[in-house]
Amino acid sequence: MNNKKSVYFTAFVFLLTVFFCVSCTPGIRLNTQSAQDSEVTGTYNVIFYGCNYFNDLETIAFLDREGDPYTFEPYAPDFKYRVKKRVAATEALAEAKNFLSCNGSFKRAQLSSIVAPNGDILGYEVRPLYYSFAYGGEDILYTDYRLKGDKVVIKIWLNPSIENMLQGGGGEGKEK
Repeated sequence: MNNKKSVYFTAFVFLLTVFFCVSCTPGIRLNTQSAQDSEVTGTYNVIFYGCNYFNDLETIAFLDREGDPYTFEPYAPDFKYRVKKRVAATEALAEAKNFLSCNGSFKRAQLSSIVAPNGDILGYEVRPLYYSFAYGGEDILYTDYRLKGDKVVIKIWLNPSIENMLQGGGGEGKEK
């Protein structure tokens, strides 16, 4: 019993350390703002992140503007995402929105621009929104964008309450 508590405590400390390390990551933090489909013009490299299995909640797409000095780079192993290069804006947006529908609770896509500190738009995020009855809210992903040199490093993770729900945390009948 005591050993189990020490394992939980060690895991908690580890997760807390990781959380603080992620939030203190060097680089310039980038913000997002709401965007309209009509704003997406030009050619893009489309990053399809997730959808590795049916109902994969860590699923999102990014449109990385081709020809600018910045490259989008998910902070994840290569098997978590794939990239399709040189896609026209209309097709890129359509493919990104279609990609998000791999979850049965998918409601609609939300488009946001990723904005540099000087106000330039570096690309776009195409985020899935879900029926709120399925997960307690429409938006269940967290994203963090950091500008490091000529790279936009993207970190993606699930809302911790959703992660806990999926792991069966806090339910009755669990061994204590």
